[in-house]
Amino acid sequence: MRIWPGDPYPLGATWDGEGVNFAIFSEHATGVDLCLFTDPDAAAESARIPLRERTNNVWHTYLPDVRPGQLYGYRVSGPYQPGEGHRFNPAKLVFDPYAQAISGRVQTTDRVFGYQIGDSEADLSLDDRDSAGDMPKCIVVDSAFTWGDDRPPRRRWNETVIYECHVKGLTYQHPSVPEPLRGTYLGLASEPVLEHLLKLGVTAVELMPVHHWISERHLLELGLTNYWGYNTIGYFAPDSRFATGALGQQVQEFKMMVRALHSAGIEVILDVVYNHTAEGNHLGPTVAFRGIDNRSYYHLDPNDPRYYVDFTGTGNTLNMLNARAMQLMMDSLRYWVQEMHVDGFRFDLAPALARELYEVGRLAWFFDIIQQDPILSQVKLIAEPWDLGPGGYQVGNFPTGWAEWNGRYRDTLRRFWRGEEGQLAELGYRISGSSDLYNRGGRNPYASINFVTVHDGFTLHDLVSYNEKHNEENGEGNRDGTDENYSNNWGVEGPTETQTIVRMRERMKRNFIASLAFSQGVPMISHGDELGRTQHGNNNAYCQDNEISWVDWDLDDRDRSLLDFARHAFAIRAENPVLRRRSFFSGRPIGEDGVRDLIWLRPDGEEMTDADWHDPENRVLGMLVPGAATDEVDERGRLIKGDTLLLLLNASSRARYFKLPQMEGPRVWRQLLNTARRGTRNVRGEGLQLVGQSLILLSHEIQD
Repeated sequence: MRIWPGDPYPLGATWDGEGVNFAIFSEHATGVDLCLFTDPDAAAESARIPLRERTNNVWHTYLPDVRPGQLYGYRVSGPYQPGEGHRFNPAKLVFDPYAQAISGRVQTTDRVFGYQIGDSEADLSLDDRDSAGDMPKCIVVDSAFTWGDDRPPRRRWNETVIYECHVKGLTYQHPSVPEPLRGTYLGLASEPVLEHLLKLGVTAVELMPVHHWISERHLLELGLTNYWGYNTIGYFAPDSRFATGALGQQVQEFKMMVRALHSAGIEVILDVVYNHTAEGNHLGPTVAFRGIDNRSYYHLDPNDPRYYVDFTGTGNTLNMLNARAMQLMMDSLRYWVQEMHVDGFRFDLAPALARELYEVGRLAWFFDIIQQDPILSQVKLIAEPWDLGPGGYQVGNFPTGWAEWNGRYRDTLRRFWRGEEGQLAELGYRISGSSDLYNRGGRNPYASINFVTVHDGFTLHDLVSYNEKHNEENGEGNRDGTDENYSNNWGVEGPTETQTIVRMRERMKRNFIASLAFSQGVPMISHGDELGRTQHGNNNAYCQDNEISWVDWDLDDRDRSLLDFARHAFAIRAENPVLRRRSFFSGRPIGEDGVRDLIWLRPDGEEMTDADWHDPENRVLGMLVPGAATDEVDERGRLIKGDTLLLLLNASSRARYFKLPQMEGPRVWRQLLNTARRGTRNVRGEGLQLVGQSLILLSHEIQD
């Protein structure tokens, strides 16, 4: 085999049409061997090539006789000194951090651990058994793909409706998806799934992790797996479990999925996990970064470098203070935008990326680098604004250009609708765009990603069916998962045929869906909530790759009714620009008639007073948004006329008569949606009955 020096850039395995350049970073290594394989399950390499060239701590070579499809990995030599933070072990085959495809799953036998299993933590002696037979192999990829006229949809933030979903969970049981495509990228791109998303009003899918991942050993021993995938190891490699089966086909099929979603006008946002890797704590396996350059890639305890600083609850934290670790993340992000055509990212445990030593820096260089990047600054950027370290709860503190999962929206809506005292003042902030959190530094209402449920926690159905979590099947004695669910089972824990309870649960689901659709900010739906999906009370189903997690498409009448309601609610949002404002309400007069852009009302038709807001017993609120309060513009920059809307919410257990405001002109109040009864109707008279624990949306329209 011919071996040429090659180049230190780009990192990874790059096919240029004539051969392949291999380049890998390691500052502290004393030697790097490139290993070539003929079979993904091979226990020994067919060729081992020492990398003689080293430029700026990048080891590199060029092989003119290698072609796409070649399987490979690395063995990296250097000191094995855990107490000094070094864990090199050339007996362990390691992934290329820049691999664009990986052949399959790691077999977490004792051989993939760099130390002797059973040793005390003070004496982790080197394990020199070869791990190649238990490791999948990296794959050289030909990036050529026919994108045709694919263009990013570039949906405006204020018109965005996000649908958080799992590639397998959404599609695996869909009866209209062709069976070979169920659970795959191509299944997500199939016509039945696209039709469902479009009818629901979805403009963006937020995919739970699709980077290649490893399941934790203790889960495999329990017969479980890391279904969610927040245990990633390949930041350039789409996960092979979502491909139809052919080796290396996952790259092409991911691109086909993106192209199909774009053709339907739907953006693709990836949930990415750059805060930690799948190698776990100091007792975890050696499969990539730990064996390549532990000191460079990981945040180590400065007092004892054998241990990792853990801001994530997973055992380690990537060291974004290291320039090469930061480069890895930035190169990965750009790759997914430029090569894979994705439209944005949601960053898991984002404060962990912004930590300067132990403090979360609001203007940390992580944000500065993103902001100045000509590619990444133009896509949708969403933060999960908390981690497990000191000062890790950072809701509202991210810079301009970022949106955030608004956990305070979730908690307030849940507490209000279950009837807790003293929620009205915060509810007003949450449904009007959370200006108390985001109205500074040039941010807008769409900085708030509003949600009631997500993958982590109860489903919507379970939120109204269980008071307690039921995670026994996770094998952790029901200790995992949060205890603060702010849920209400309305009389019975779990399933029931008692009709009064069933009716109340269905109404509460409609209340949550309508609240989400009619709040200012960006709504996010958790997949299957619109279908009544249940996890049977499991609020941490991360390890349940089975019917507990998969969406059940076998709908009964109640499920179909809920789906119709959700479609109707989000259609109303799409048709009314005052529900999608780009700027915060001011409460000041607008237009020639001097009407204010937002008026809060109490049941007697009068404006809310400070005493009303802070009355702990008050659970009724009216939100009046005049049609003139629109700030939506068409493609020529002209304001789009809107209707005046009145949103009425009653979380108390008894009905309240609500006096409607008297408006000018030959118009009437028309009921667009009522969670207590079906249908639309004109309202005759001065007011209406607002049923207990219900929501009504009215529009002031010209009388027929």
